[in-house]
Amino acid sequence: MSSRIPIVYSDEVRQALDEGRPVVALESNVITHGLKYPHNAETAHRVEAAVRKGGSVPATICVEDGAVRVGMTERDIERFASESGIPKVSSRDLPVVLARGGRGATTVASSLVAAELAGIPFFSSAGLGGVHRGAETTMDVSSDLIQLTRSKVAVVCAGAKMILDLKLTMEYLETQCVPVIAHGSDDFPAFYCASSGVRAPHRVDDEDLLARIVDLHWATGHPGGVVVTTPPRDEDAVDSGEAEAAIRDALAQAERDGVTGQGLTKYLMHAVDRATGGRTAQANMAVLISTAEVGGRLAAAYARHQAEQS
Repeated sequence: MSSRIPIVYSDEVRQALDEGRPVVALESNVITHGLKYPHNAETAHRVEAAVRKGGSVPATICVEDGAVRVGMTERDIERFASESGIPKVSSRDLPVVLARGGRGATTVASSLVAAELAGIPFFSSAGLGGVHRGAETTMDVSSDLIQLTRSKVAVVCAGAKMILDLKLTMEYLETQCVPVIAHGSDDFPAFYCASSGVRAPHRVDDEDLLARIVDLHWATGHPGGVVVTTPPRDEDAVDSGEAEAAIRDALAQAERDGVTGQGLTKYLMHAVDRATGGRTAQANMAVLISTAEVGGRLAAAYARHQAEQS
């Protein structure tokens, strides 16, 4: 942990870390840039409850008053959920916001930085960013993937968003030596779709074995993380064929509207949600919760493994 980075822990998270109990890091961007109030606050509380159900302590991360806050209180979540204009802070923005004494909501990338600084080896998110469609000409690759190669944090997620080029995303992870392990399925899931159509390189359903794999990855000297995927539940999943058709229509409309860069992902997600009658947004919420519970279980298994090794 760097003493030069101001970190403020909630009492619960600080006590859990001191006692060697499992903690799961969570991003705050889903609170500020996801659903409208009060549904965003309700979802954040449900995600934290799911981590607890899995046997771990939740640590939702944000930036405020020039410090990284690890473990948002109920009051913090309500403030971030109800106030407008709170910026999204990715890993490249983090030093700027900290130096200026500002605040912001953490993305996957900045949450990975914060989690490693705070000594939290597990992070849960609904889905990763990845290589965008057309990246061979736009060079549009999510900072999530870059940060995965730099932060020693295991990411538990439902794969990556269907709007991305998931085959190229998997190729990138392979090139960067990031282990991708499917838990509960054979395929790499696509966020709210059970399968991306891409086979995962490894499937491991035994949670204790998975904990050992994560430990050995870092023991071999790798500086980056591990991706553990878990698919959405059958009752929550969206049909991949329907989602793909909606995405292709949305991409064509985005090109006509001249939407590119950072605004493209949000544009596409909203367009697909409209095309599916709101079912993708509902599936997104459900995946946040189900993934958090699995993250809680895996973090607990890792904590048991670490205790056995000491």
